Amino acid sequence: AVALAKAVKYQSAGTVEFVVGKDQDFYFLEMNTRLQVEHPVTECITGLDLVELMIRVAAGEKLPLTQDQVQRNGWAIECRINAEDPFRNFLPSTGRLVRFAPPAQTMFQGNTADLLGVRVDTGVQDGGEIPMFYDSMIAKLIVHGKDRLDAIAKMREALNGFVIRGISSNIPFQAALLAHPKFVAGDFTTGFIAEHYGQGFRAEDVPHSDPDFLVALAAFVRRKSRERAAGLSGQLPGYGVKVGHDYSVIVLNAQGGHAYKPVHVDEVVGEIGAAVVTVEGKRYAMSSPSRLNDICVTGTCNGQAYTAQIERGTPRNPLALVVQHNGTRIETMVVSPRMAELHALMPFKAPADMSKYVLSPMPGLLVEVAVQPGQKVQAGERVAVIEAMKMENVLFAAADGVVSKVLAKMGDSLVVDQPIVEFG
Repeated sequence: AVALAKAVKYQSAGTVEFVVGKDQDFYFLEMNTRLQVEHPVTECITGLDLVELMIRVAAGEKLPLTQDQVQRNGWAIECRINAEDPFRNFLPSTGRLVRFAPPAQTMFQGNTADLLGVRVDTGVQDGGEIPMFYDSMIAKLIVHGKDRLDAIAKMREALNGFVIRGISSNIPFQAALLAHPKFVAGDFTTGFIAEHYGQGFRAEDVPHSDPDFLVALAAFVRRKSRERAAGLSGQLPGYGVKVGHDYSVIVLNAQGGHAYKPVHVDEVVGEIGAAVVTVEGKRYAMSSPSRLNDICVTGTCNGQAYTAQIERGTPRNPLALVVQHNGTRIETMVVSPRMAELHALMPFKAPADMSKYVLSPMPGLLVEVAVQPGQKVQAGERVAVIEAMKMENVLFAAADGVVSKVLAKMGDSLVVDQPIVEFG
């Protein structure tokens, strides 16, 4: 890289890209005559401010160090936080950022001698609008650890604490990637995603070492809320809220199937915000200083620190508790055993059949409608084109049919799952 820069007499910051072959030799790909998105990784492991150095060189100053003075310290990883839906083949996601709360930064805050920690580079905030006209990256999350495994652990915890609501993000996919055994072992190539996620990314692709931890966390939070409700004054005699010890955690499934987990919760005498949760024989000693209205909660479980995200209610179920940790997200209801018995008797309302419609898979601008009412369309034929975030997405017919109605016109701004064409 140095020889190349000298050969072309380049005098600024730049990035030279190589690929490593099976023979472990490096092969030149390209040079970008600018800083790249990943430049914080270099800044972490060298302790150099590349932006400052670039500006000084542009002002005519000489570099204040030589090549042999560049030292490498530790290991750094960067995750691009993109406004994309990994469960819809990473299609762009636009809309209002209802909540945007990155994890706490511990880097470049009075500890310049020791860069180990978390850094967030972003230009968005709560209430901001993510439009369809720009690149999907909304933040960069960088961690610096003493070695690769330490950096992976730091990044997983930082992703757990990154709160984004209102739009979808690629955080679940990154959490799955960081937990994959082959990634952790360093056994991967440029074909890693095609090899392991060739059929697309699904929620079940996110591994979790202990799924019952999420169930225990839901029960723990529900127990805390019951304790607070029981302490309210003015309750009708004989009808006050009882905290109780036995619960059933219903893990909800969009397809109608539910799992019922019996849970027992015992408070820890003398400790505020602590309880022992037993899920089907597994014991979880839990404590947390977080408040009930916090989305991002921290605490310990069996002596190990954790960071997770918990929300109350969904658009379809205001009683739900949604728990998210290490990329895994479950929707639960924590109820009494009797309520769980009654819930099991409730009929399931199947979602409406939308197979006759071509739906918009993402928010975007409808730039073309290629069919008309009455037109015969064959499977695989072009139906519409949607543009968003510097990408054009072509929609094709999934089966043969006759167009009954065209429900959207060119120039319309579409939302996710908005019908565009109806077949008869």
